[in-house]
Amino acid sequence: MSDDIRWVSATTLDDLWEGDLLDVEVEGENVMLVNLVDGGGVKAYQGMCPHQEILLADGKWDPDTNVLLCHGHNWEFDLRSGNGLNPTGCRLYEYPVRVEESDVLVGIPQDGQRHHLRHEVP
Repeated sequence: MSDDIRWVSATTLDDLWEGDLLDVEVEGENVMLVNLVDGGGVKAYQGMCPHQEILLADGKWDPDTNVLLCHGHNWEFDLRSGNGLNPTGCRLYEYPVRVEESDVLVGIPQDGQRHHLRHEVP
């Protein structure tokens, strides 16, 4: 993967409060932003479920456990790490993210590839 990253303003903290999820499009890619509770900070993940490309931000998120349940087929993800909980063995692509004052910037790698992972069925 290329080390060249383009930093793009995706939203502000006024629109992404602690405990919120937000679906945004950044440089043509679906990105899900999450502002974790208890000082966990902002994370940016692929916006589509790796199973059937359903918007993850439409799922049910429990901010106390940081578990997101995709409404398509009940796949579960830990939004602290992006790891799949059910099923295990998959994970969400995580974009670099930084907050400058109140602006939330997402780093889009400039490697010419789509940045979402697909679950591989054995």
